[in-house]
Amino acid sequence: MGNDWIDDEGFRANVGIILVNAENKLLLGGRVGAKGWQFPQGGMLQGEEPEQAMYRELREEVGLEPDDVELLGATADWLRYRLPNKYIRKHSKPLCVGQKQRWFILRLVADEERLRFDRGDKPEFDRVRWVPFWRPVNEVIYFKRRVYARALYELGPYVHPEGLPSRPRWWPRRWRAVFDRDIRLDEDPDGAKP
Repeated sequence: MGNDWIDDEGFRANVGIILVNAENKLLLGGRVGAKGWQFPQGGMLQGEEPEQAMYRELREEVGLEPDDVELLGATADWLRYRLPNKYIRKHSKPLCVGQKQRWFILRLVADEERLRFDRGDKPEFDRVRWVPFWRPVNEVIYFKRRVYARALYELGPYVHPEGLPSRPRWWPRRWRAVFDRDIRLDEDPDGAKP
């Protein structure tokens, strides 16, 4: 974490990438040597702009260049999540308690054969798959689910201008309640009623 940007509240600046193919399916990467799946993402370096970091991470994690994609949109602000206590490295300075992320949605315009995992110093992924719109919320580690749902909700209209796909029936009721509350707060942060 030596070059990472960690703010005064302990949140590490990060970018997240939602990559969409021609069928509007989303790319999930399988973590090297693990069962976990996630969107490409990574930390921003000191002085790096979010869009610069996004293109760097795109190249490092899935081998794509700017000409391989079309940038459709980005979240208006940072989306944050806190790390569970067991994942906080308590002896690192500065202390990182979570991540604040700027999310980008990109359309793959190149052939899928352009995807590769050997462009970074240490590969993040060793496999990818294309999944339906809301599936990543179920696939990602539990403490990132709310941020994934919020990023998909905010950026989904770029690929589904007619309206977002229905949320899966298999989502537990508690997920729906939490995500609905997050959306209400995003749309009305002061809690004011219209």
